[in-house]
Amino acid sequence: MITANGQKSVEIAAPFGSNGTISVPGSKSISNRVLLLAALSEGTTRIKGLLKSDDTEVMLNGLSQLGVGIQQLGDEVTVRGCPLGFPNQSAVMFLGNAGTAVRSLVPVLSFSKGHYVLKGVPRMYERPIRDQVESLVEHGADITYIEREGFLPLEIRGGQQSKFDPIFEVRGNVSSQYLSGLLLSAPLLKRRVEIRVIGDLVSKPYVKMTLDMMSSFGVEVVNKEWREFVIDAKVEYRSPGAYVVEGDASSASYFFAAGLLSNQRVSVTNIERDSIQGDIRFLDVLENLGARVESGPGRITVRSSGRRRIPKFDLDLNHIPDAAMTLAVLALFADGECHLRNIGNWRVKETDRLFAMATELRKFGATVTEGDADLLIKPPTNINSGVCVATYDDHRMAMSFSLVALSGTAVTILEPGCVNKTFPSFFQYFDSILRSHVISIDGPSGSGKGSVAKAVALKLGFDYLDSGAIYRAIGMAFLDCPDDIDLDESESVEPFLNNLDIQISSGHVMLNGKDVTSLIREERVSMAASRVAASAKVREKLLGLQRLVRRAPGLVADGRDMGTTVFPDSLVKVYLTASAEERAERRYKQLIDQGKDVKMEGLVLEMKKRDEDDMSRSHSPLKRARSATEIDSTDMTIEEVSSAIVALYEDALNNSIGRTDLLFS
Repeated sequence: MITANGQKSVEIAAPFGSNGTISVPGSKSISNRVLLLAALSEGTTRIKGLLKSDDTEVMLNGLSQLGVGIQQLGDEVTVRGCPLGFPNQSAVMFLGNAGTAVRSLVPVLSFSKGHYVLKGVPRMYERPIRDQVESLVEHGADITYIEREGFLPLEIRGGQQSKFDPIFEVRGNVSSQYLSGLLLSAPLLKRRVEIRVIGDLVSKPYVKMTLDMMSSFGVEVVNKEWREFVIDAKVEYRSPGAYVVEGDASSASYFFAAGLLSNQRVSVTNIERDSIQGDIRFLDVLENLGARVESGPGRITVRSSGRRRIPKFDLDLNHIPDAAMTLAVLALFADGECHLRNIGNWRVKETDRLFAMATELRKFGATVTEGDADLLIKPPTNINSGVCVATYDDHRMAMSFSLVALSGTAVTILEPGCVNKTFPSFFQYFDSILRSHVISIDGPSGSGKGSVAKAVALKLGFDYLDSGAIYRAIGMAFLDCPDDIDLDESESVEPFLNNLDIQISSGHVMLNGKDVTSLIREERVSMAASRVAASAKVREKLLGLQRLVRRAPGLVADGRDMGTTVFPDSLVKVYLTASAEERAERRYKQLIDQGKDVKMEGLVLEMKKRDEDDMSRSHSPLKRARSATEIDSTDMTIEEVSSAIVALYEDALNNSIGRTDLLFS
């Protein structure tokens, strides 16, 4: 469960597991690229699934300042292209901390007519841009550093495309965003452009994404083994008409990792295994660490291998630099020392991620060696709890370290609003897979609790706790026990309960290896169950056992004190009742079907006597929880009652979601 503390922090309590399905928002990298490509194209582009975040808002606002026609209607954004140049040739543009926007707009504006000033947040003024600027200046661009050499803010005076030298050299080991920006802007020169890479190219998957998207807009680039790229003189961008943005693979990585760490499964929709995004290859890494990955149309599911710890790893992660942040936190769960290599470009991201990650991992007890381009992480034997994680105004720090909660320790994330950069609703989504909701159904004997609870669990895909079956099994053992058991004395109850092996699975109840499913329904056993259930010592002993059944995504628990004592934090509490006559008639039909000779009058009196005993017992008496909804099932079918409870749950769930919204407003 995630608890918000204003805009200062969120506390993620240790969950019972993770399970569920979420739909990740659109890819940031694709969103900003497609906006720019649409703006440079001939025609109008309808974009669906565009990410709504700080970074995309920056790009949308920037393009609007340049005079690009943009309309937003629901989840669709329409962009009218400007193939002849931007209508507004003078603008002061604030680009926040959006590296994708800055490093693509710098060359685009340099190759366009006009006078532009690019500004950003203080951190953007610390992210080096010298390599890109000086390469452009050497080829004819007019760019001036306004404050500090090598950094924003910048003044750009766009000039004639014909004056540019069309043969560029780009250092491959700094940032793939430089190369992507140059590739995206190259068709504006209307000349044959050659871009040569010096040294090894980092983050090739991001460059491949750029090439694929350029192709979607009609521009084919010749890729000569990642060493040289050639753009023909006669190419120009043409709108494909419509473009659907894939779900963000980097954002999905946190939920994929949760699936690996959980004893359940986590599914992510709005994304495909054959995504054009490089970070989808994070799944390959997880499979090597033991995860079971299943993929289908628009859905990927990750399940745990069942291992207590993931295997240690030594990996070159240059191809998935953003998802590598997730792996750094996964190292805390490893069975040995982990080495993350070739991640030097972390230093020029939203913060110096090598330093930040090393600093925060140490708080959890890890031994971390920080190199120039790598991290060596020795996980602790036990992960420290109660840690407050500094986020350095870096969205990926906040999202990655949220996974620590899956170790069974609470963690506090400071300044959580930084996730607005790419995933404003992250904590709501993460909370949804951590929650282990309980629907408690209390009520007197014969009210239909068991049948209704099973139906509700089936409808929601929740686990089902039949507490009555547990007490009946104990009652049966009590009847058959030759010893004189005093149910009010710990010395007598403890060895009696410790010698019992009760297993409930698939509707069958096993007592000490024997199937007693039908036997525990006998009347003498029912009476004995009421007797043992009245014992404070028995109920106390079973309290922890019943709570252990709880795991994500949820549990439906039926009994006579589920909402009052066992699960007082139930999201939905129901008190299911029916008239004594109706309950007796239901019991009568059951017994007649079993061939028993019974009288209705006796059963009515028996129901009333059992109610009196249950309500008057000293420990956890039968009563309606204060917040419970009472449902009289006298004239209702199981389907009607179960559907009503599911509706109560859906209403409660809708009212509980969004409590962290205030963090980011």
